[in-house]
Amino acid sequence: MTEDLYKQKRSLELRWQLEYEQSGKYTLNMVEIDNKIKGIITEIKAEERKIADRENAIVNAAPQISVAT
Repeated sequence: MTEDLYKQKRSLELRWQLEYEQSGKYTLNMVEIDNKIKGIITEIKAEERKIADRENAIVNAAPQISVAT
């Protein structure tokens, strides 16, 4: 899932760059692209947080073994 989001983000960044190179200035279309990129970044953070929470749950669920010497 996160790989797809990173691909979408990169694609939008390339569209933004192309738009800038074609127009030579910051356009309204670039504003829309920026907003989409920000939304994807938010989705990426949320997805990575979910993954980290799952990993922490697994680690915390592992049995604690104490070896007395």
